[in-house]
Amino acid sequence: MAEVHATRRDRLRERCAAAGVGAALVTRPANVRYLTGCAPPGSALLVGPGGDDILVHLRPPPDDDGGQRGGAGPQTAPDDLRSTVLPAPDGDAAVAAATLARESHAGSLAVEEHHLTVARHRAIRSVTDGMPMSDLGGAVEQLRLVKDEHEIAALRIAAEIADQALGELLESILVGRTERHLALELERRLVDHGADCAAFPTSVGTGPHSGTARHIPTDRRVEEGDFLTVRLGACYRGYRCEVGRTFVIGTAPAGWQIDLYDLVFNAQRAGREALAPGVACRDVDGATRGPLLAAGHGEGVAQWSGHGVGLEIDEDPQLSPAAMGKLDACVPVTVEPGVHLPGRGGVRIDDTLVVRPVADGGPELLTITTKELLAL
Repeated sequence: MAEVHATRRDRLRERCAAAGVGAALVTRPANVRYLTGCAPPGSALLVGPGGDDILVHLRPPPDDDGGQRGGAGPQTAPDDLRSTVLPAPDGDAAVAAATLARESHAGSLAVEEHHLTVARHRAIRSVTDGMPMSDLGGAVEQLRLVKDEHEIAALRIAAEIADQALGELLESILVGRTERHLALELERRLVDHGADCAAFPTSVGTGPHSGTARHIPTDRRVEEGDFLTVRLGACYRGYRCEVGRTFVIGTAPAGWQIDLYDLVFNAQRAGREALAPGVACRDVDGATRGPLLAAGHGEGVAQWSGHGVGLEIDEDPQLSPAAMGKLDACVPVTVEPGVHLPGRGGVRIDDTLVVRPVADGGPELLTITTKELLAL
């Protein structure tokens, strides 16, 4: 993998050279990990000319397994990357890296302005002695957009873990348990099955809370006849996926529940089938959103129909009416339509898929938990 990360840094270096930039200072944690394979807390990466790259740590790596809670990943720098450890625990790795850029006569420096505070940006500028500074923008995020097979393999395992955790929950007794309790149990099961951690805070919504986008679990207890909506994800080797399903508790679903579920199911299927290289992101959103709007549910539909996933759970591309750009092959995305009826509840169905051309079988579904409307 060291060669993979070195190649990624070379691609960034080429972009900088084409823009007339001497060195790049990367501070966003997911971007540092993408380019190095490690993520020491508070670290900064200087990508310099001629392959002289330096990872600056806030503090030394730990003595145990080299990992960190929360999916930040290994903290030990790879052998092909120079590493500098700040002696003071309150030092700023980005400022130290900028100082190294000045000392190496990089000529100019591009920084991730979208990640830096104003105060931190000023501190970096103060140590560069007038060196020209520019905005690196989303250059690394653009490199991250299309995943290689190592990344997709990690996403597959993350999806398998999430499916396992969800499947086990469906076999347990649910009536009388709180949303908060179920969410905590799901997160424990994710770790039990090999996840670094949950990919994001698990959402469990019952009754009138069901179908709410990104609902925060409460102490409401599951009751007979409720819709139960679950959204969870696993983080494996830093890569994050998500899956969301809706079920009925205890009894056969009511007529309105069947009708609403079928509507969202068909919308989700239309969105999945629209995924293909070259398709506009807004067109995928339109295919997903269209059936819901046609049925008169405009007010109960979220502002997006899906998004990219990877080292972060909410990456580009965004699938929304205002989204720009087109899909590429090997881009993992979610398709997650839903409808919430105030006071009654609703339905959400969420899958993680990888965009593939038709010649390769079309979109690859990673999350395979059944989408049948089960009565639990």
